[in-house]
Amino acid sequence: MGEDPVITPNLDRFASEGLLLTNAISNRPVCSPYRASMLTGRYPFSTGVTTNCWSHTVQYGVHLRESERCIGDVLKDQGYACGYIGKWHLEAPCEPALFRHGDNSAWDEFTPPGPRRHGFDFWHSYGCHDNHMRPHYWTGDAPRDGYVEVEDWSPRHEAGVAIDFIRNRDGKQRPSSRPFALFVSMNPPHMPFELVPPEYLERYGERTSERLLTRPNVDLATQQGQIAKQWAKHYFAAVTGVDDQFGRILQCLREEGLDDDTIVVFTSDHGEMMGSQGRMYKSWWYEESIGVPFIIRWPGHVPQGRDELLFSAPDIMPTLLGLMGLSRQIPSVVEGTDHSRVLRGHSTERPASALYLNHDPDTPLEGARGLRTPRHTFVIERTPAGEVHHLYDNEADPYQVRDLAGTDDSLEKSLTAELLRWLERTSDPWPKPAV
Repeated sequence: MGEDPVITPNLDRFASEGLLLTNAISNRPVCSPYRASMLTGRYPFSTGVTTNCWSHTVQYGVHLRESERCIGDVLKDQGYACGYIGKWHLEAPCEPALFRHGDNSAWDEFTPPGPRRHGFDFWHSYGCHDNHMRPHYWTGDAPRDGYVEVEDWSPRHEAGVAIDFIRNRDGKQRPSSRPFALFVSMNPPHMPFELVPPEYLERYGERTSERLLTRPNVDLATQQGQIAKQWAKHYFAAVTGVDDQFGRILQCLREEGLDDDTIVVFTSDHGEMMGSQGRMYKSWWYEESIGVPFIIRWPGHVPQGRDELLFSAPDIMPTLLGLMGLSRQIPSVVEGTDHSRVLRGHSTERPASALYLNHDPDTPLEGARGLRTPRHTFVIERTPAGEVHHLYDNEADPYQVRDLAGTDDSLEKSLTAELLRWLERTSDPWPKPAV
């Protein structure tokens, strides 16, 4: 999309071969909620995964329920051999924790074989552990204490496992007579940003942070901007590394003659502010946080090009099932929309908005709710100090440097009414704003 000077030749080529959705949205831009929505087609207050799964949120029941019917469950019942590789991050950590952080918190957890894996019979995964250079995995039917540690950068290792799964030379990865569905969930470019192989840093040479962080909304003078300045090259290098490993998987599909028969999607659970708006990390309503890649390729079925469709995380599951001819198997409780007709190039009704939310179960009356429309971003933020509105015109001001809240009462009332409809639709307990 030409937004950053990042080196991604494989993704650039892949985007030219497929369909790029320029308005794909992470509705709750942190790891666990997006993943739960992607797999179930449901919004956070329906899945119960309203924030990240870790030791503190166990008390709030934040985890993916066994009773949910995920895309893997549907596809397994339809005869697919389903595999999951990499970060899962949908389990509530148990005691005694196998892995702890310096603050004694626990984020990682074992997912036992059976229904908690939601149809993914090939399992080479972990919960949430950020040692990118020495990852560990639970594989197959191994018990909780039977994880294996790997001396390799996690995306490189996971791409290798994915290639073995696709080739299936020994027939041990999956039944060769069945079609396959494979999720490869690479953790980088997630922090810690320094854990990236030097060969990817070397591709950026002597380029400074100022030459990399070129967005006009980046303020390196702020405290968070200084953090961005320190890690920008490492972050971009990790993106390039992921691009490299994704390219290996695409090459494998070509070599196996599977290009035309395989739907391939590249997406992410959230973005990274990296100094934009003087901020770091995620959770924010700004484009750098909620905007995610969504590129899909299926030659002869999904036309090449770009589309401005507002596409939310819960839309992924029903849309993929729709593309596969399995629309009748979409569970009745799914809240996302099957946009397969749009992806096939047909004219049909499009959403007027996408939901944004930021929820902390410790302070459920605070946080933020908002909308992303084709033109505007509108957010109501609640803090102990009071309620604040934010409004951006993304056509006139794509980097969101001018907050227009308070300048157009009629527009804000209309957007508030639209937000109310979303809160009701998603059973959000947040106190309803006045119109």
